[in-house]
Amino acid sequence: THLEPPFIISLRGSSCSSISYHHNMSSLTNPNVLVTGGAGYIGSHTVLKLLENGYDVTIIDNLCNSSETSMERVLKLAGLPSDSSRLTFHNVDICDRNGMEEVFKAATAPFKACIHFAGLKAVGESVKLPLKYYHNNLTGTFFLVELMQQYGCKKIVFSSSATVYGTAASPLTESSQVGVGVTNPYGRTKYFLEEILRDTTASDPDFGVILLRYFNPVGAHESGTIGEDPQGIPNNLMPYVQQVAVGRRDKLTVHGDDYDTPDGTGVRDYIHVVDLAAGHLAALRKLDIVSTGCNVYNLGTGNGYSVLDMVKAMRTASGSEIPYVVGPRREGDLGSCYANPKKAREELGWEAELGIERMCADAWRWQSNNPTGYKTE
Repeated sequence: THLEPPFIISLRGSSCSSISYHHNMSSLTNPNVLVTGGAGYIGSHTVLKLLENGYDVTIIDNLCNSSETSMERVLKLAGLPSDSSRLTFHNVDICDRNGMEEVFKAATAPFKACIHFAGLKAVGESVKLPLKYYHNNLTGTFFLVELMQQYGCKKIVFSSSATVYGTAASPLTESSQVGVGVTNPYGRTKYFLEEILRDTTASDPDFGVILLRYFNPVGAHESGTIGEDPQGIPNNLMPYVQQVAVGRRDKLTVHGDDYDTPDGTGVRDYIHVVDLAAGHLAALRKLDIVSTGCNVYNLGTGNGYSVLDMVKAMRTASGSEIPYVVGPRREGDLGSCYANPKKAREELGWEAELGIERMCADAWRWQSNNPTGYKTE
């Protein structure tokens, strides 16, 4: 007899929301992966990739910078019913240790591994509110790893960032210097957490960690139904450009046009979010083979595109004029930052496949279908 999973509501202490719901039944045949921050931009694309590849997923997210709608759409894209027991959601803040422990206790199958996205991520805000960033990103991860050890889940894929390289020269390899010249508290939390996870593997011979250093995720799922939905004014270039293209913002300010780059504007390594999600799946599979120790991989394309390159590509994709003005450089910005992704190709069997045209076409499909993000409905 098939029993529909009951719908449970309980209260949680959370800085953003106090309601938690989940289905308390899950398939016992598929490996169960815990995904913190799974309702967010990169998280939702990764959860879809996991479901499509035979994993069950348990999401922890406090919805501070994400939406329940993304999870509904992920289920639809995966061809699963809205009440599927293969996706479980808990509205819990990672800094709520008791709430987090309830998630571990409620799991009907032990967590095979964790993919850890949850954390505050606005660079500018981190400069203004450093204690908030250190408290949330560090404390939440301490609680998570303690509970993983307590409940026997000893594999974690950590969402790190190219910001850990600080002022190191591009192209950046995994052996480039880290932790020197990191210009903001957000980047330092990523660097500190890398070191903390490294020390954890050294102290616990059963613990396996993969650190994924992302470059600049852009784009959206080709369906145009899930994508990036930043709260307030976007902090990153491409969501801002998309909002100018769709008419939500008047113009773009380009921060500096006097860098030592081909057109004077900053050069970055942009990676399609679908390629990035595939990188997490590859990392998870790698942890099955090399289950202990700490390994680090860059997830980038190895190609650098300037701000104006991206504006032109979005102009082509959207058919919209994207007016811009040139402003002063931002403090802490580097002229050029791009990856050498060779190690991920050789050891994970992963490489980025989707280029700048596809990034912009998919981003525009998402933005034009959802001009105000998930709040459209």
